[in-house]
Amino acid sequence: MATEVATKKAIKGGEFLIRETQANEIFIPEEWNEEQLMIKQQCQDFLDKEIHPRLDEIDSMKHPELMPSLLDKAGELGLLGTSVPQEYGGFGMDFNTSMLVAEVLGAGHSFAVAISAHTGIGTLPILYYGNEEQKKKYIPKLATGEWKAAYCLTEPDSGSDANSGKTKAKLSDDGKHYIINGQKMWITNGGFADVFVVFAKIDDDKNLSAFIVEKTFGGVTMNEEEKKMGIKGSSTRQIFFNDCKVPVENLLSERENGFKIAVNILNIGRIKLGVAAVGGSKATISKATQYAKERKQFGTAIANFGAIKHKIAEVSTRIFASESAHYRASQNIEDAYHALMESGMDAAQARLKSLEEFAIECAIMKVNGSEVLDFAVDEGVQIYGGMGFSAEGPMDRAYRDARINRIFEGTNEINRMLTIDMLLKRAMKGHLDLMTPAMAVQKELMSIPDFGASDDEGIFVKEKKALNNLKKAGLMVAGAAVQKFMQKLSEEQEVLMNLADMLIEGYVAESTLLRVEKLISQRGEAACAMEKEMAMLTLHKAMEKAASAGREAIMAFADGDELRLMLMGLKRFTKIEPYNLKAARRKVAEHVIEKGKYPF
Repeated sequence: MATEVATKKAIKGGEFLIRETQANEIFIPEEWNEEQLMIKQQCQDFLDKEIHPRLDEIDSMKHPELMPSLLDKAGELGLLGTSVPQEYGGFGMDFNTSMLVAEVLGAGHSFAVAISAHTGIGTLPILYYGNEEQKKKYIPKLATGEWKAAYCLTEPDSGSDANSGKTKAKLSDDGKHYIINGQKMWITNGGFADVFVVFAKIDDDKNLSAFIVEKTFGGVTMNEEEKKMGIKGSSTRQIFFNDCKVPVENLLSERENGFKIAVNILNIGRIKLGVAAVGGSKATISKATQYAKERKQFGTAIANFGAIKHKIAEVSTRIFASESAHYRASQNIEDAYHALMESGMDAAQARLKSLEEFAIECAIMKVNGSEVLDFAVDEGVQIYGGMGFSAEGPMDRAYRDARINRIFEGTNEINRMLTIDMLLKRAMKGHLDLMTPAMAVQKELMSIPDFGASDDEGIFVKEKKALNNLKKAGLMVAGAAVQKFMQKLSEEQEVLMNLADMLIEGYVAESTLLRVEKLISQRGEAACAMEKEMAMLTLHKAMEKAASAGREAIMAFADGDELRLMLMGLKRFTKIEPYNLKAARRKVAEHVIEKGKYPF
């Protein structure tokens, strides 16, 4: 019965839009236990000792054996097996811990890409979809790094439309092998991988199937390493399969299940990429702050100038907000996993289902994390000034390496559209009741606004009301867009992206507010002054961005009285009490400057 109550109370994916979350329901990074902090330190030590001193050497690609040897060292420390169950040679850590590892290693430039491809899209399809024989054969070797993995999905003509791939698999006459022919591109770790998860269509199937292919099977050739804008030390190859003979027992899961495997593995990839970007952002602002303290102009350190403080505070605040939302979502995934396990589901199935449940949040975090990193490196270059543009300084590499993250794991445009698409599909299936709150918002639009002062005591009362209104604004615009376009809404990509921006801003702002509220309950308000300022800065930015995105969407489909009424409603729902943002930023910046790094 206890499980039933817990499951009933558990939040569903996407439900944050229509349900108020309490601060005590979320996990915050200040709650890492001693073991997790030790793992975090181990990852940091590995970067400091093995990766950061060799970044130029890694990027030069002069020693093809260097990256695999670094993965071997990571394997010896157990960093490749954090989320692999113990019975397959891993450490069986929970999802939050594997997120923490991804975050810290996210500051590892090209190495971060190699390790995340190996441990994520390379290993997890076999772990979650493989049968017992496949798992026993491959997972222990992947967990130690004895074998390196790559994931072969993208083809020259299939970018965002993964299921349109042309690679073919045909059963051999004796029925013992599938013969694979086709071409894959942008394959991370392609140059040194021993095992490939390859997606192909069997005969004239509509959907992809997935196969575990060993390089030693033969018929596998590759082009030279791609020349790239950034992540230059990451092996990226085109791979050709020419009559590659794959034993029938190496079909992964069932025939035509490949597209589902690809989609579900990408859910994990998305939130892990987002949190890795948070790690990269922290390293970037720490370096930029240090430089601002040392660089003198007009007889003083540039860190003393208001314009530089604005940048340091803005980047630090966005990192704090993104981190808050990432670990809120990952704890939701972990809780859902435990609830499914308690209901009797097997571990691999429960892991997949829990990630599928929070696919909306995974897409949101991929967009947010990668865009925070891009903002951080751009401001990092600016703080460094001329040295930021020089290849001698650290920002050159940071700036170029960051750019891929808005394209990896589904472009940010695709992910924005997916968030709304998934939300509406869940509503249509009755999984989420968006209709009742949307109707309530329509009714509220027609009523006289309540200007009464709130008598409530407690922290963030007015701010939570503002947040609640922000959600109403999203429901109002989405509801009107659905009514206007009906089935054709999917063709209105600009409107979908406006709606996604409202959703993303609301989720991140709420996560930040809840984190700070929980922190205050643990440490007292006086000890959380900086965090409180960051929560206010985040909320104000969210209201401003939601108002702008909402206005653009409304003007795209409404006119006359409807347009006027909706714009009035939007103004009402995105109103927030004035706050001295400059003073808030100065306080945050001065704290960061004093510590000489990102300190939260």
